[in-house]
Amino acid sequence: MKIRFIAGIAALATTLALSACSSSSDSSDTAAGAEKLTVWIMKDSVTSDFLGRFTRDFERRHQDLALDIQIQEWDGIGERVTAALASKDAPDVIEVGNTQVAQYAASGGVKDLTDRTGDLSGGDWLPGLAEPGRIDGKQYGIPWYAANRVVLYNKDLFAEAGITGPPATQDAWLAATAKLNKGATQGIYLPGQNWYTLAGFIWDQGGDLATRSGDTWKGALETPQALAGMDFYRRLQALGKGPKDSDEAKPPQAEVFAEGGVAQIISVPGGAKIVEEANPALKGKIGFFPVPGRTAGVPGSVFTGGSDLVVPEASGHQDGAYQVIKALTGDTWQKDMAKTMSYVPNRTSLASAVQGDEGTAAMAAGAAQGRATPNSPQWAAVEATNPIKQYMTAVLTGADPARAAGDASDSITKTLGS
Repeated sequence: MKIRFIAGIAALATTLALSACSSSSDSSDTAAGAEKLTVWIMKDSVTSDFLGRFTRDFERRHQDLALDIQIQEWDGIGERVTAALASKDAPDVIEVGNTQVAQYAASGGVKDLTDRTGDLSGGDWLPGLAEPGRIDGKQYGIPWYAANRVVLYNKDLFAEAGITGPPATQDAWLAATAKLNKGATQGIYLPGQNWYTLAGFIWDQGGDLATRSGDTWKGALETPQALAGMDFYRRLQALGKGPKDSDEAKPPQAEVFAEGGVAQIISVPGGAKIVEEANPALKGKIGFFPVPGRTAGVPGSVFTGGSDLVVPEASGHQDGAYQVIKALTGDTWQKDMAKTMSYVPNRTSLASAVQGDEGTAAMAAGAAQGRATPNSPQWAAVEATNPIKQYMTAVLTGADPARAAGDASDSITKTLGS
């Protein structure tokens, strides 16, 4: 999962920066001889102020434990985590991207925390965080926070088109977007290779990117359900002038939206801050709604990005590590982090913590229908070459959908079986 992108946007949305210091444990009240716990947190996931407050509170409640929170850079993190899991002196808690858990668990170096799920209210976890942390029925990753895409819309353009509220279904969304797509206005700017968005449409139809049978993974883009999801994407994408051969970064879609002639984009809510920086005239004129689903009252499926927390088998302080995870994922610090970082809390019952923020509230509503990429240790290798993007461009430029989907599925199958 490209959590660097989502975390960075969320941090920008709160105009907060994370200190690059190696540790936030600066409390002078730490008891002498306390057991030191090393915790790896990714840069820009949360603010230094949040970590400082958490550290002071945790050490006050656990006089026998001291935290050494070390900030990790994204560059090369996969190799560092893999090496740490194989070492005899691993950190005690590591933040990892939710879709990275399968890769790390396959090494055998991550502790199985299945017996702790009840104590951590696991029955209420967001599925897009919990499911990728669960491998072969065992829970290795404990959900920490989530972020996902919503629809950002230009309120003035909606009003000019006579659209009084966000559409509640996919059919209504198509109709509203067609109404908006008049003259110089694009109904939606949707690049042709926004494959995370496509994944949601496929899931809505009951399909998937790849499926597992026993120990074998197979690409599934050629199924009728997946083809129906691609067809919806094609119809929606045609209601704008988005490029068919690039993703949302080329050109940056927030900059396109900032020009004022686009009615909608699909983005994390923090993208609105980038738009407003590029065009201050749009400040206060951007609205948010969850990606619509097939039926009213149920948002569409969305890819859930975010982080899980894992405990290495090589940790020498596993009981203390669990106390860190229990605190970070508990009510108090989940609510604090949601307000501080505009993240979605790890549990559906905590969604009320973000109701005061329109964008985050829309994100939380969508997160209840969140999913993650196929839970294979090899999925990162699929993303490296990404035949899904090539498939999407092929369909949008006139190729036979079934044949193009078959070719992409064959590529996925080969990679997942490597």
